[in-house]
Amino acid sequence: MPYLQLDVNDSYPEDLKQQLAVRMCETYASMMSVDIRRISVAIRELGAGGIWRIAEVGEVPVPVSLLMLDIRRGRPAELRMEVAKALCAHCIELLGLREDRLNVEFTQHDGDEMYHPTLGGFSPDWKPEET
Repeated sequence: MPYLQLDVNDSYPEDLKQQLAVRMCETYASMMSVDIRRISVAIRELGAGGIWRIAEVGEVPVPVSLLMLDIRRGRPAELRMEVAKALCAHCIELLGLREDRLNVEFTQHDGDEMYHPTLGGFSPDWKPEET
């Protein structure tokens, strides 16, 4: 972890998804001061009609995208918002997603809920001086 998961209704070429993964990893690692080797990215192509939201009260649901960020607990809300905006910008630029149809949700975990065998085991919790 972190695990950055994007659910979309469309299908994209593998090289474009790889470009998005690179940008998301680099941006997240830089902004959140995390080892880039800990970051995993999933782009789930659910297909037409795979994910919906009612965008306007009284209207029918419309196709949308959702970015779920499973991260370590401890970063301030302001930083999380800046990370969300930056990651959304990559999705909009590379995949052509609509900003008004892209939501971001964070799930925060303690370090001992993230196991990386090649990086020494559990992720360390944030220290006060890191947040």
